[in-house]
Amino acid sequence: MASTSVSRVLPASPQRVWDLIGGFDALPDWLPYIPESTALEGGRVRRLTNPQGEVIVERLVDFNEAERHYTYAILKAPFPVTGYVSTLRVHAVPGRDDLAEVQWSGRFAPDGVSDDEAVELFAGIYRDGLDALHTTLAG
Repeated sequence: MASTSVSRVLPASPQRVWDLIGGFDALPDWLPYIPESTALEGGRVRRLTNPQGEVIVERLVDFNEAERHYTYAILKAPFPVTGYVSTLRVHAVPGRDDLAEVQWSGRFAPDGVSDDEAVELFAGIYRDGLDALHTTLAG
C-alpha cells in the first residue's frame, strides 16, 4: 500500500469550508476537474465525470458532520491503483476563527505503476484540488 497526504490553510472559517466541501456530492462546486456529479444510492455513491468524459464512481464509507470529515472508496476509475480509500478533513486553526486547514489524504495499491508514480499522481490531484478550493473561497 502507498499513501499520500496534502494539506492547505484556507482563508475561511472551518464551518464555511465544510459548508462548501462537506456534501459528498459537492465536488463540482469547488473542483474544476469534476464538472459533473450524480448522487446514487441515496447519496452514498457518487458518479463523477471529468472534462474528458471519464467516469469515476466512489462510495462514501464514513461521514462525520461534527468532526468535519468524510472517507470514500473508489469503485471505478481510470487510475492505476486498486483499494483506493481517501479522507477529506477540515481542521480548525488554533487561535484563528477566519482560517481552516483542509487535509486530503489517500492510501492505495499501485497497479502497473510504481509506488512513487501513484503517490505523485494523487498528491498532484490533492494539491490542484486544494488550490482550486483556495481560489473558490478567496473569490
